[in-house]
Amino acid sequence: MKLSFALNGERIDMEAPDDRRVVDVLREDLGLTGTKEGCGSGECGACAILVDGESKVSCLMVAAQLQDRKITTIEGIAPKDGYHPIQEAFIEKGAVQCGFCSPGMIIGSVDMLSRNPRPTREEIRDGLSGNICRCTGYQKIVDAVETAVGRAEERS
Repeated sequence: MKLSFALNGERIDMEAPDDRRVVDVLREDLGLTGTKEGCGSGECGACAILVDGESKVSCLMVAAQLQDRKITTIEGIAPKDGYHPIQEAFIEKGAVQCGFCSPGMIIGSVDMLSRNPRPTREEIRDGLSGNICRCTGYQKIVDAVETAVGRAEERS
């Protein structure tokens, strides 16, 4: 199948079987290995990407679903000369341990904050509930998102 879509701000035209999983298209065909595959069944959130601004698990999507969409992976989340504010907060707060869940957590955070720019700690926990981390116990992740929210409020 011929596909045409925007990926991290660039137009992509490619051929792929229409039933090829998007996580495989990204990692194997396009070399974007920041998107991780954890469970392969949509339960862990490690493979999260933004599809037209909304977080989706790429292991449950097929290539045909990319057509005419705007896709953002972890590689496309930050400006070219630095980090996204959520990435900065994750680093500062030590929310990254093994790092396997971090891309999905960051993508999920970006999506959540686009819908709710001033979440409470409980809303942050609920907003990231589809992302599993085996290392941190979530406290530092919630702290990082809360820090990013505070900095966004200071800037506005």
